Amino acid sequence: MDAIINFIESTGFYQFFTGHWKELVMILISCVLMYLAIVKKFEPLLLLPIAFGMLLTNLPIAELFHNDLFTGGHVNWDMFGGATVVNSADFNYDMLGNLSILQSGDVAMNNGFSNLIIGHIADSSLYGAFINNYGQVVSAAGEVLSENVPVVIDLAATYIQDGVLYQEGLEIARSASIVTPGLLDYLYLGVKLGIYPCLIFLGVGAMTDFEPLIANPKSLLLGAAAQLGIFVTFIGAALLGFTGLEASSIGIIGGADGPTAIFVTSKLAPHLLGPIAVAAYSYMALVPVIQPPIMKLLTTKKERSIVMKPLRKVSRTEKIIFPILITIFVALLVPAAAPLVGSLMLGNLFKECGVTERLSKTVQNELMNIVTIFLGVTVGATATADAFLNWQTIKILVMGVCAFALGTAGGVLLAKFMNLFLKNKINPLIGSAGVSAVPMAARVSQVVGQKENPGNFLLMHAMGPNVAGVIGSAIAAGVLIAVFG
Repeated sequence: MDAIINFIESTGFYQFFTGHWKELVMILISCVLMYLAIVKKFEPLLLLPIAFGMLLTNLPIAELFHNDLFTGGHVNWDMFGGATVVNSADFNYDMLGNLSILQSGDVAMNNGFSNLIIGHIADSSLYGAFINNYGQVVSAAGEVLSENVPVVIDLAATYIQDGVLYQEGLEIARSASIVTPGLLDYLYLGVKLGIYPCLIFLGVGAMTDFEPLIANPKSLLLGAAAQLGIFVTFIGAALLGFTGLEASSIGIIGGADGPTAIFVTSKLAPHLLGPIAVAAYSYMALVPVIQPPIMKLLTTKKERSIVMKPLRKVSRTEKIIFPILITIFVALLVPAAAPLVGSLMLGNLFKECGVTERLSKTVQNELMNIVTIFLGVTVGATATADAFLNWQTIKILVMGVCAFALGTAGGVLLAKFMNLFLKNKINPLIGSAGVSAVPMAARVSQVVGQKENPGNFLLMHAMGPNVAGVIGSAIAAGVLIAVFG
């Protein structure tokens, strides 16, 4: 009988009756997202893996994903023959050694790889803390958290024996415990280290034709204007009490670029990765619903009926030189954007150079599909009940749609402004394609334009701002990382 009772208590079904109702809610939400992906076809290639990852991480006691793999408390560490450096710190580490939770202790974590900063810290919000040249621990907002930091330790040489945490033979913490990583913990390293988003950009570059942008360089301005939503939303999020790191991650939703949003959030505010990723991909899927009302509100029937001249033919040499020049320029201007833009342009160079057809096809198909699965499932796994079911998530979803709407409006309004000075007028509808949802936003411009003028073909013209938006969102991401990272 005891064996039967023990078996029942070990099941996930039993857990739902012992305080795990939030996980049940998250499972239902994941099923709704899977319905939208399968039946409504809302970005199914990414929304379905994300939804299934959300399902897996919220299955009680399945232990597939953990926010924190090491926990320890009440640290006493004798560093120099009896000198107590750390006292009464309660902390958690993820599998890379980064501090995720701190309560009333004398310890802080650098945002880099496995660096533990020792010093008196009263603030429990330490994401992005770093040591400056004066030996001070400084928050992302510039507030000095600690003076005269005595030491920086590498956490790599730690081990646990009989419940005691040791580093290089020195006792650091008693009653220490470590959780065995689950499958998704290992796969999540690709997100944590920024690998998956860059590989996605590699594939996007190989599938992208920059000819419309090269033929009409003015469309680069429209792609830049569409990033308005990122920076306005950043300001709004900061005013609502989010930190600079969190506000940067929320604002990037306005770029309508899922990999970029994941890349920025994984570096600046990983605790918000679940809701931000779901918001970014949900709004990308809703482009045909969100954009047309904004486009019609900001334009007249006459403006929507403008017919643009055909684009000039772009030479093969121009197509080859373009990704090389963009990589050099962007990497020198915003070094933090180099991983994303460099990957994007390398993929495009594979496509355009004519001598790497096998690589181009592999990047577009096999590699892209594999990375999409890993990225979607692991990002969905971060949407745990505690991280997702709170008011903060609701604020992120609301601000995300505002960011997206402002980005759409920014491109349209700049096109209208440019028409005040241009002899050959631009149809303002193509400005809305400046958001990075490729090629869906360009198709929306085409559909709305043809409703006003059936003989109008805006798709190729809209692709210019569309691909410019991809570059623009990556540059915006690099700026935010450089300022707050």
